[in-house]
Parts: sequence; structure tokens; C-alpha cells
Amino acid sequence: ASSSVSTLVLMMDKDIEANCVRKAGSHTRNLLRVKRGLDMVRALFVEIIASDFSFYLVKTQGKEIFNVFFGDTCRGDNSLKDPASKSYAQVFAPHHGWAIRKAVALGMYALPTRSQLLTMLNEEEAEAKIQMQSYVNASAPVIAYLDNLFLSKQLGIDW
Repeated sequence: ASSSVSTLVLMMDKDIEANCVRKAGSHTRNLLRVKRGLDMVRALFVEIIASDFSFYLVKTQGKEIFNVFFGDTCRGDNSLKDPASKSYAQVFAPHHGWAIRKAVALGMYALPTRSQLLTMLNEEEAEAKIQMQSYVNASAPVIAYLDNLFLSKQLGIDW
């Protein structure tokens, strides 16, 4: 679309004129999906930051074990399942049918732990939190702009 349309407004106007906004493959439909993807990442980062993980390296019989403390509660893992499940429920679940929601719920068990993710990204926890917060701050006005754009065209955002 970038070579034939110079702005998102013009792109959406072309789809509205062609009566193809909600058809598979339309640029407007794809934009809505991109917006939801941005929002999913934002919601996930918000949940991760809000969970306020605190890591403690505990040695037990010579083995290093990560424990994660949530306030007064100690869990033996540092799973991303809860933050990912909450953000999915907020952003994507309302647009997915039962089968997809169940498949996603099963897939949550395959997520890496937080420490595994940080290792894969070669990132320290403190820096990762800074980067996540930066994304949350930067993406919020973009997501709001896209929401307002869809609403201004009377297309809604819940389809």
C-alpha cells in the first residue's frame, strides 16, 4: 500500500470506497490487526512491569534455583503465563472464537520463563524493564491515534 497510498487516511478511504474494509486482505483490516498486535505487546509489557517480579537466586544442594516473589507470595518459577494470559484476554480474546482461545490457552504453557526470555534477548532485567516502559509510553499514542482513526471513519474497532 505504501507505493500507491501516501497516508493511512487515504488508504482507508480507498478501502471504504471499494467497499472492502472488512474483507480478508484489505489494507484497513490488516491495519486493525497490526494495531491489535501493537496493543498486545503494550498490554503484555504493562502486565510484566505490573507484576513487579523480584528475582532471588537461591542455592539448594549446590543447584541454583530462581524464586520469584509477588508481594508476600513466593512461587517456584518465573512464568510469563499469567502476564501473557491477561494481555491476551484483554486484546485478542474478544475477537477469537472458542477454538482459538483454547489453543492459545494451551500455548501459554510453552512460553519461556522470564529468565529464559531475558537470556535469549541477552538482556538484564533492569534494562528490559526500561525498554518495556519505553515501548508502553511510545505505543500508547500510536494505538490511540489508530483507534480514533477507525472511529472517525465510523468503522469501529471491535470487528
